[in-house]
Amino acid sequence: MSTPRLIPTGVCWCGCGRDATNGRFFAPGHDKVAESAYMAVHHEGSVARLLVDTGFGPEAEESIRDAALDRGGWETCPHCTYAGAPASIRKHIGKDHKKKES
Repeated sequence: MSTPRLIPTGVCWCGCGRDATNGRFFAPGHDKVAESAYMAVHHEGSVARLLVDTGFGPEAEESIRDAALDRGGWETCPHCTYAGAPASIRKHIGKDHKKKES
């Protein structure tokens, strides 16, 4: 089952009523406003509560990290246990595993 494609409307989706630039869902920074409002409404403003509410708490069979690696597009660093999105892995490797030149 596929989900319908979301189309920006030209108005910020956080509910503020401001214009969103062409091709964007939010005014600058307002994606975080919407995220914070959602968390307040659904999870007491707590990431810990979000994890428990969605089955990823400390006693869950699968951690949120493992779920992201399995089906969220995350990868692990080939040099250590760091995990993240591919762009994050590249940045991490460049910062933390760059060979030091003498």
